[in-house]
Amino acid sequence: MPYLEEQNGCSTKGDILLVLRHAPHGSSWLREGLDIALVGAAFDRDVSLLFMGEGVLALLSGQQAGALGQKGTHPTLQMLEMYDIDALFVEQRAMERYGLVQEDLILAPQGLEEAGMADLIKHHDLVLTF
Repeated sequence: MPYLEEQNGCSTKGDILLVLRHAPHGSSWLREGLDIALVGAAFDRDVSLLFMGEGVLALLSGQQAGALGQKGTHPTLQMLEMYDIDALFVEQRAMERYGLVQEDLILAPQGLEEAGMADLIKHHDLVLTF
């Protein structure tokens, strides 16, 4: 399933793809990746997010702040729309591994298999992994 759509006879190319692979608690990687997404969007860059592996757990509804008052990621995730970050993708295999369905998530990312993820990565100028 190709990620890109044709516009004016040529395919669109994204500026920044952030691959979020860490769980919402236990480290700051996920929060830092989301912060980079917001900064990029604030500077008028096209930002896409791909949640892979444990990163899909960040999308589960009903989460609270982490241990020792660690800042939660749900407020940041809810701000994505305000920053016009709507290119959201999730690794379908990770969703299956954790027994998740779209109704379990606070956002509605597009599920991608391996070929779709490879296509997504290939069509971005900058790919950052967190």
